[in-house]
Amino acid sequence: MVRVRRGVYILPSLLTLGNLFCGYASILYAMRGNLEIAAPLIGIAIVLDMLDGRIARLTGTTSAFGLEFDSLADIISFGIAPAILMFQWGLQPLNRLGWAVGFIYVTAAAMRLARFNIQSASALDKRFFVGLPSPAAAAIPASTAYFYPPGFADRPGAFIAAVVMVVPALLMVSTIRFRSFKADMRVSRSYKVLALLAIVIAVVQWHPPTVLLVLAYAYLTWGVSSWAWTRLRRRSPEPRSAPETPAAE
Repeated sequence: MVRVRRGVYILPSLLTLGNLFCGYASILYAMRGNLEIAAPLIGIAIVLDMLDGRIARLTGTTSAFGLEFDSLADIISFGIAPAILMFQWGLQPLNRLGWAVGFIYVTAAAMRLARFNIQSASALDKRFFVGLPSPAAAAIPASTAYFYPPGFADRPGAFIAAVVMVVPALLMVSTIRFRSFKADMRVSRSYKVLALLAIVIAVVQWHPPTVLLVLAYAYLTWGVSSWAWTRLRRRSPEPRSAPETPAAE
């Protein structure tokens, strides 16, 4: 019984370790120019990152160590790995400017993770993240490189790579709220969630590069458009009621 309990405690950390390994391997493959493998490894790290926290909460094995270990793994898999991937994919023609763009992204990811660690304990609304989550931000460059592995070797194309990096970086340190699906993982909704996951897996099998690209950009667009719509509704003046006319006697 004690061994089983120890296994339950170590399982989330093993998943976090797998996340860290995928980020490390992605960096190695990206440095070799093998982007067709480097990009999916970031996707696998995202899946492992989604699982470790959920399993820790379901089994009651959450800990301060697990939180810090997860953040350190995330900065490798969702901060450094995407930056190196995109530098190899299209930032190289920009030379030092390409270095700066990659560093901005890594810095934004580190700040996002630090803010999440501070706010996670006191967050009142668990339905939303404040700022784009680092795994979702990493999905943007990873899915882009996976969709078009050749990348760009010219300066105009390099600016496309810069936009792919800068936009998620700014959204990570923003205060825009993005939907969190953690609140939807309740027992009462487990069947709906499993059915939805089955549909997503089936659709991804159709053409993984295209579907993953659409999913990554759809989540980003959905969050930004929801924020813009909310701001627009707040600024729009309420319609004034017509002045009342005295009733005829």
